[in-house]
Amino acid sequence: MRIYDIIKKKRDGFELSREEIEFFIKGYVDDSIYDYQASALCMAIFFKGMTEKETAYLTLAMANSGDTVDLSRFGDKTVDKHSTGGVGDKTTLIVAPIVTSLGCVMAKMSGRGLGHTGGTVDKLESIKGFNVELTPEEFFSQVEKNGVAVVGQSGNLTPADKKLYALRDVTATVDSIPLIASSIMSKKLAAGSHTIVLDVKYGSGAFMKTAEEAEVLATEMVKIGKNCGRNMAAVITNMERPLGKNIGNSLEVIEAIEVLKGNGPEDLKEVCLALASQIVSLCEKISESEARVLCEDALASGKALEKFKEWIASQGGDSSWIENTDLFPKAKYKFEIKAENDGYISKMDAESIGIASVILGAGRETKEDTIDMSAGIVLNKKTGDRIAKGDNLATLYTCNETSFNSAKEKYLSALKFSENSISEKALIFGIIK
Repeated sequence: MRIYDIIKKKRDGFELSREEIEFFIKGYVDDSIYDYQASALCMAIFFKGMTEKETAYLTLAMANSGDTVDLSRFGDKTVDKHSTGGVGDKTTLIVAPIVTSLGCVMAKMSGRGLGHTGGTVDKLESIKGFNVELTPEEFFSQVEKNGVAVVGQSGNLTPADKKLYALRDVTATVDSIPLIASSIMSKKLAAGSHTIVLDVKYGSGAFMKTAEEAEVLATEMVKIGKNCGRNMAAVITNMERPLGKNIGNSLEVIEAIEVLKGNGPEDLKEVCLALASQIVSLCEKISESEARVLCEDALASGKALEKFKEWIASQGGDSSWIENTDLFPKAKYKFEIKAENDGYISKMDAESIGIASVILGAGRETKEDTIDMSAGIVLNKKTGDRIAKGDNLATLYTCNETSFNSAKEKYLSALKFSENSISEKALIFGIIK
């Protein structure tokens, strides 16, 4: 078998066999296939696409290219949730305690933030003492005890995906549905959970800019998961504006705690309940409406909050910070941005607002950057809200006073105003199963 023949076959629009795809992935990981050959095949896939079978074969080959996590000891109750990235997305902090308080098991590996989106691991580390670097033995022991653990990605998981993604990033082949879907799902399959629910976001703050694009990607990923024997669902959610009001690590944890205490923004609560309901429905084999009632009760009764405290404490975090969020470190400086005219906010560019929070210190522009856990933005007004001159649109928090002016400029560039009220798009576009 030769990589030349595989490239030519895909260039000419033919379906690759499982053996050909596995040959390519194995060779690329062991360096017997070179970058220029892999980039040629990625470009051929970009233009010619892949069939459902090809995409499943590619996903499995990448998932099996390195270490995999065996969660079989926990039976078929293991669940995972993946978001395609957004601004203000702290849903794992809420969904995990809801579903695990109802008997599901979540042994999850999460990433750090880079660019305008925040990472779950960074947010958890804003809690004093929380440890995301558990040994495999500690990780499994905690899951056995509490039904939940979230750690940073480590080891040699999906090395093929890491290499391919870096290559696609510099060869203009990122925007390919089969390559995006196989990249995401290879990591989910390697992580071992039986039930996987995807939060596929669309809009200005997401990778997929339209609901229709998100639907195509969600459908592809659900098919891959089902073909590989997993319970699957995808919830397509709106990221035309940030989720919730708080953007920034400790600010987002505080907001998640508020939701678990029965308060917090309605949009954040609704997305979390939609995701949690899908997970519980698939895991427990009950209807979505029955699952929704259970999830709402877990929030209202305080059961989810207690599970969150238990989870945080078991990974070394100071659970007193959950009881009293005033214990979180405060930014040295805060600045309020006032409205200059009456009217309505007609549009928010969520990506630009996310970048403004990075400028304040809440995120990374490179992997080596240090995060200011207290930095970020609290949105006092969002799309569709009526504003009067002098109203506080947003409060910016930072420990670097010199960052304020550029962050303010970036935030204001994200807003559009109207004299008339506007109707906001639905928060949840649809569910793919």
